[in-house]
Amino acid sequence: MVHRTYEKLAFVSSNRPSAKDALSELVSIYGNVDAANADAIIPLGGDGFMLETFRRYLPLVTKGLPVYGMNKGTVGFLMNKYNPENLNERLANATITPVHPLSMKAEAADGTFKDIAFNEVSVFRQSQQAAHIQLSVDGQVRLEKLVADGVMLSTPVGSTAYNLSAHGPVIPLGADILALTPISAFRPRRWRGALLSGHAKVRFDVLDPEKRPVSASADNSEIQNLISIEIEQDEDTTLTMLFDEDHGLAEKILQEQFAT
Repeated sequence: MVHRTYEKLAFVSSNRPSAKDALSELVSIYGNVDAANADAIIPLGGDGFMLETFRRYLPLVTKGLPVYGMNKGTVGFLMNKYNPENLNERLANATITPVHPLSMKAEAADGTFKDIAFNEVSVFRQSQQAAHIQLSVDGQVRLEKLVADGVMLSTPVGSTAYNLSAHGPVIPLGADILALTPISAFRPRRWRGALLSGHAKVRFDVLDPEKRPVSASADNSEIQNLISIEIEQDEDTTLTMLFDEDHGLAEKILQEQFAT
């Protein structure tokens, strides 16, 4: 096996003072190159900044440029612990974790939209009235009318984020499963969501969109006045995340399932 070397690093940081300080420290030790010429991108911030980094450098990361985040934010579930020492060696020994985003095609009152999401695609009521949403999987209607604040489809990576807050299941990496999770469901009151194949194609149709307007979010990108949305895993797009040997993402997710 040929081990990849990580000599040329591209450091980027959020606007947090602690992240800016870390950026200065790391650049003084390792230098800094443009992402187009780098062996890896090193985001410094929290999980939200990691997602921003994916979007900002999408053409590079989808061609194989790995991303190794270090936590200088709040949650940092997708990040490694901050440590400025022996970074080149840690990168060379890191666990390689490939992930696939979701792709969505949405029809809204003012047009059609396409986007991707690394955590989840969610739809949510825009007014004080509950959303009425029809759910279909692989072309078959599975729920005629969900009355709820909303509903989301989550990747394994995103299953520990908003999905978990909505009492959705934590999904191990490699399970090739997506989580379909309601947000504050009113009817059917007992429905708690579903686990779907990673190859499933999911569609949400908004019932009575003028009276009960609904928005859609792909991670932090939002579309107002949704009519319908189709979502599936983008198996042609692969992003490579790097995690320290003793703190891989698969292990983090497993630990989360036993958290008390």
